[in-house]
Amino acid sequence: MSVITPIRTPAEAGLIDLYKIVRNTLPGTQNTLKHRDEAFALIEATGLPHRRVEEWKYTDLRSLVQEAPPLAERPKLAETDPAIAGSKAFAAVSGVRLTFVNGHLVTTEAVPDGVEVTSLAEALSSGHPLLSKMGGPDIARDNAAVALNSAFVADGAIISVADGVKLDAPLVLRFINTGTKAFATSPRIVLSAGDDTAFTLIESHEGPAGVGYHSNSVVEIIAGSSVDITHIRLNAEGDRALALSSLLVTLGAEAKFTSTAVVAGGHVSRHQVFLAFAGEDSVATIGGATMLAGKSLADTTLVVDHMVPGCQSRELFKTVVDGEATGVFQGKIIVRQHAQKTDGQMMSAALLLSEGAAMNNKPELEIFADDVVCAHGATCGQLDDELLFYLMARGLPRPEAEALLVQAFLGEALEPIALEEVREELTDLAASWLAGRAG
Repeated sequence: MSVITPIRTPAEAGLIDLYKIVRNTLPGTQNTLKHRDEAFALIEATGLPHRRVEEWKYTDLRSLVQEAPPLAERPKLAETDPAIAGSKAFAAVSGVRLTFVNGHLVTTEAVPDGVEVTSLAEALSSGHPLLSKMGGPDIARDNAAVALNSAFVADGAIISVADGVKLDAPLVLRFINTGTKAFATSPRIVLSAGDDTAFTLIESHEGPAGVGYHSNSVVEIIAGSSVDITHIRLNAEGDRALALSSLLVTLGAEAKFTSTAVVAGGHVSRHQVFLAFAGEDSVATIGGATMLAGKSLADTTLVVDHMVPGCQSRELFKTVVDGEATGVFQGKIIVRQHAQKTDGQMMSAALLLSEGAAMNNKPELEIFADDVVCAHGATCGQLDDELLFYLMARGLPRPEAEALLVQAFLGEALEPIALEEVREELTDLAASWLAGRAG
């Protein structure tokens, strides 16, 4: 009988060697080790996802990942202080900050009553009870990025918000990467939101320019009934970074969840959202704005699973692509057989600012119920010549006229952010990106 030997790329072979080295050094009980092995077995069996895997068709990790850099160790104080001092994202926003440097929780400000924070490294070693909820909804079970995070996760945090707690100030998660040589990080956040809770969760991801590091973060939110959660995420990673990120959300009944993701960094990035409605009569609004230049690639992949009746989902993503960059949007709404009265709408719109820019849009619906209202759409175009002429005829130079139109285009995706100081910072970020383009 012939034996088939899989052909490995250098990065895949490197990952297998790396896992053998770190497997017994990463924190966790025997049960954690079992889960790590199960997650890595998926990668070992299939390799890195490639263009023949439908959900990774436009972001071929097998060809994009050239090496498997070592895992970043817990940084020393001499490294964390300058890194934190250099962090710019949401610096002016008032909130309770949890700071992660190279994936490790290094500082935690005093949290309000009703909120508990535990280092994930500590939780993995002690077998924290909330670990039983780790893993996300079923639609994310076989995802390669999540599996890689599960195999290599070294730290992060477990956050528990007790029933009835409503926070005035946002929880701010700062992920700061630092270093001069290639490294990899896999932080993970597991957040349990009790019934009748309300809060804002902000994430920022920053890193050095000119360093080809890999980051692969996962944020899991397990929400009870009647919650009101606002989530905002900023990707300001370094210009050579490979940044994978996953948001895994399970919503209880009568919940409200709003998420906005802004991409303004990274050489290759993929932000995934897997959201499952597990309780009836809930509402989710998910959107984002992406700004791309040079030869970068940014992928937004979204799966919304309507498992129960009476829920509503709204998705709106805006992408601006310049230079020779490539934007990707893949969105899928699933309506299960018993999820009657589902209302789902998804829209992706892209502006191409140069001849070399490209955008791949793939919205999908999978509907197994009959009493539903669902729609999706995608557009891809250039700046409106008539509007440009109108603005330039009134004295605006062409770069300023273009910037005004692009800012208005992106602004619609930022409008749902109610926190004024956050919305203003992200709007200013878009303006800076446009000013840099004009310069």
